[in-house]
Amino acid sequence: MTEATFHRTIVWAVFALAALTFTPLLRLRAPYGRHYGGSGWGPAVPNRLGWIVMELPATVLFGYVYASGRAAAATVPLLFLAMWQLHYLNRTFIYPLRTRTAGKTMPAVVVLSGFTFNVLNAYVNARFISHLGEYGVEWLTDPRFVAGVALFFAGSALNLHSDNILLRLRKKGEADYSIPRGGPFRYVSCPNYLGEILEWGGWALATWSTAGLAFFVYTVANLGPRALSNHRWYRERFDDYPTDRKACIPGVL
Repeated sequence: MTEATFHRTIVWAVFALAALTFTPLLRLRAPYGRHYGGSGWGPAVPNRLGWIVMELPATVLFGYVYASGRAAAATVPLLFLAMWQLHYLNRTFIYPLRTRTAGKTMPAVVVLSGFTFNVLNAYVNARFISHLGEYGVEWLTDPRFVAGVALFFAGSALNLHSDNILLRLRKKGEADYSIPRGGPFRYVSCPNYLGEILEWGGWALATWSTAGLAFFVYTVANLGPRALSNHRWYRERFDDYPTDRKACIPGVL
């Protein structure tokens, strides 16, 4: 089996994971954060440690695979590397250290499933942009690259802004939840998820790759149902929850 064939097989595995993830999440609430009661999902690990371990392949493995590519020193692949690590260095290390989750846990099975996905996803994306793909300097002016990068950074800004609002909701020592207000939360319950969806839609467009498309499809399949679940949870928990808010897409869904 050639590496190109192997790579294509793993890309299709990511598409398959998206399909396998979407349907169960429409019926079940993923056992994390507000939806995890602390039992019924097997062994648990500290929330912060579990988050870091789960996301670690997206930074470390991605960097290793990228560095081994024949085009690792080229301009466009380096820009893609910077975009990817901009998101995942925050997601892997900065974000979990900012959360107030002392004493909270998450199921080890969630950590393992997330870790496995990130191994596959890091490999297919890093290997394509630094080795299997073809990106000359002329790609910098291609409309797909320009639009994709703009969409990526717009999504990143929305994601970070939304996270900051959520992180400020809970003061030190507090354990209960409250209604997020202001900014993009005026329109949707989960603008942080919408931001990530836009980011990886932009990535898929800018890289113009099946690996990027697979990641985008998985992101939608994973975060879309979770947004709906969070939206239902807010409406069930708070009698005064704004009725005009949608779950993830303003005015639509």
